[in-house]
Amino acid sequence: MIAVATWNVLHRVHADNWDRGFGTRWPDEAVRIAGVTAVVAGRAEQVIALQEVSGDQLASLREALPERDFHILRYPRVPRPRRVESVLKDRAEYLVLIIDGAGRDFASGDFTTDPGKGYLAVEVAGVLVIATHVTGDDRRGGQFARLGELAYGPAVLLGDFNSGRAEVGAALGPRYRVAELPVDAIATRPRGSSAEKSQFIDHVVVRGLAVRDAEVVDVAGVSDHNLVRATVG
Repeated sequence: MIAVATWNVLHRVHADNWDRGFGTRWPDEAVRIAGVTAVVAGRAEQVIALQEVSGDQLASLREALPERDFHILRYPRVPRPRRVESVLKDRAEYLVLIIDGAGRDFASGDFTTDPGKGYLAVEVAGVLVIATHVTGDDRRGGQFARLGELAYGPAVLLGDFNSGRAEVGAALGPRYRVAELPVDAIATRPRGSSAEKSQFIDHVVVRGLAVRDAEVVDVAGVSDHNLVRATVG
């Protein structure tokens, strides 16, 4: 059995571009980055997938977790500030898998339809672990198809799918099972009670494996997403 987790940690440029209140809530990005790193460092899962990791955040994680095995994908698109000047030293954006143990790189790449989204696949203890961030519009159909092509046997997909559980299951097909969260779980992407979009868009998905103990972990506002974890095997 492997304990896994996935979390969109929120790139600061995206936050400043789309959330006008973010700078008020987190005026010091270094403090927020330290908070994100503290959450990750405190997790016991063997595999942790992170989306929207800035270069500054990645440096903080590497410094705090020197004993962990890092696998990273740097997107060709670098987020561009649209409203305020960026406070980041390194605006690059990464998809990251942090492994307690050893993993073997299998495949990675940005989606051809979106240079700021992609996948990172690593073999861990006989299981193909795929971290991903899927676009939240009509381009995601081809992206789901690419994810489905990657898996050749037992696999777990971890990420921000920008889609609800039923939609992800339908897009990936009957070989895949999307972990079901408890009925009283907090939202993985809180939006407010009047939001039309799904508030459960971060998922653990398995192929040829069992999945249990799925839950959402409150991260106390250091990101606009909460962490999702489960046990697979």
